[in-house]
Amino acid sequence: MFKFISVISSILLSLFSLHIQAAELSVDVIDMAGLPVENAVVYAEPDIKVALPQTAAIIEQRGKQFNPLVSVIQTGADVTFPNFDSVRHHVYSFSPAKTFELKLYSGVPTSPIKFDKAGTVVLGCNIHDTMVAFIQVVDTPYFTKSNKLGKAVLRDLPNGGYTLKVWHYALAKEKEVVEKKLLVKESQPVVMQFSLKPFIIPARK
Repeated sequence: MFKFISVISSILLSLFSLHIQAAELSVDVIDMAGLPVENAVVYAEPDIKVALPQTAAIIEQRGKQFNPLVSVIQTGADVTFPNFDSVRHHVYSFSPAKTFELKLYSGVPTSPIKFDKAGTVVLGCNIHDTMVAFIQVVDTPYFTKSNKLGKAVLRDLPNGGYTLKVWHYALAKEKEVVEKKLLVKESQPVVMQFSLKPFIIPARK
């Protein structure tokens, strides 16, 4: 059994009971109060890079909100931004990992946006300031998000060395992640602890 704990100043990400069975990592993410943390991005970067096909993603606009709030994609993946609202949106990002604009439009844009650099991308709408979303672009095919119960599972990991990383939009800096080197094999416990500064979580309707 793996035990993995990450402490974050006012957001405590405690990743524990890390089980590896048939190359599967099961991670629980909780806050300082012991409550589950949703939408934490959990990913494992292998020491030896693996090239696998990217999966395209969709981030829709509905009810003047982006959905989902948090997306995780592999470097090189395409993302489509359909607008299902009756009003037009102007989607943009000024993040170093991807700077782009989709100027005032309705429906589905003619071409998707390719995200070819790893990092955090913050999305906004130039017309509706309350609209915000996050894309974490990762250099690995082994990634997932924690659900409402704070659980995240990484499957089909070959045995070997990895850097396990956890990112959440309430961390202090866009590029900040919690990480730990680990070797995927049976019966090896690992404990890690980090203290980081949080920032204000953007409000959603």
